[in-house]
Amino acid sequence: MIDSEVIVVGGGPAGSSCAWKLKRAGIQTIVLEKEAFPRWKPCAGWITPKVFKNLELKRGDYPFSLLTFKKLHYRFRGKKMAIPTRQYSIRRSEFDRWLLERADVPVHQHAVNHIRRENGSYIIDDMFRCHYLVGAGGTQCPVFRTFFRDVDPRAQGLRIIAMVEEFKYDCQEQNCYLWFYERDLPGYAWYVPKGNGYLNVGLGGKFTVLKDRQETIRNHWDHFIQKLERLSLVKNHSFSPRADNYYLRQKVEVGQLGQAFITGDAAGLATLDMGEGIGPAVESGIRAAKAICSGSPYSLRSIAKYSFFRILFPYLYF
Repeated sequence: MIDSEVIVVGGGPAGSSCAWKLKRAGIQTIVLEKEAFPRWKPCAGWITPKVFKNLELKRGDYPFSLLTFKKLHYRFRGKKMAIPTRQYSIRRSEFDRWLLERADVPVHQHAVNHIRRENGSYIIDDMFRCHYLVGAGGTQCPVFRTFFRDVDPRAQGLRIIAMVEEFKYDCQEQNCYLWFYERDLPGYAWYVPKGNGYLNVGLGGKFTVLKDRQETIRNHWDHFIQKLERLSLVKNHSFSPRADNYYLRQKVEVGQLGQAFITGDAAGLATLDMGEGIGPAVESGIRAAKAICSGSPYSLRSIAKYSFFRILFPYLYF
């Protein structure tokens, strides 16, 4: 049996941020992550200045590819708008691995199957034992499934189904484009250039709306890649996207039960307007660590529900 004061289930931005904060406080922590890093995560992969602030980073501290967008180019039902801002695109394979290594805690590659509470401790698969447990395992997080599913049931109307691909591409267009409600998609599509000659394209929409219409996200994807071709944004590429699903921000009544916490996508914290997940994940992971360190209440209520304000006024945070 491997013992630790804290076990964090999931090594993504929520889990690694939590582990980083706990390690700095001198609290014994290990991370259980089912995948070997670096791993590719279906995600647009942009971060806000507030993410740097929460992680106590300056831009120059990040050693991998980072593009700065001084404008975001929006398309609302065909109407064009360019919003001055400051946002950054990262590659999740680089960003997530770096954050986990920065946490400087032991990482065990292990897919969690069973968790039980026993004599004031949490026992995981009869292999790991801890006093505090942090769920940071994304939408399918076993900590959420075991302890929080009944007290914090997810609102199916806020479930997003997405298709995403990131690939090597010589982008002639370095702007970030966002299309909202194209062909009545109940969501939006994106074109996000990355550093070192990569490009991320994708789209996401509300699952229940698509289901009620008897539509599929794949049908919208097919039209989207045709649009990219027509606009000469992507030409002569054989697409092979990956599907993902997550939940937009909902009212999280209980983020802590006993000594167990949920964070990030496990709690359903992606912003309601942009589906931004990295920022809320980092913030919630740090909050969980602070609650463990100080014994203070853990709350997710004041984590921002919308991204657009931070896009309009990024300098308030950096």
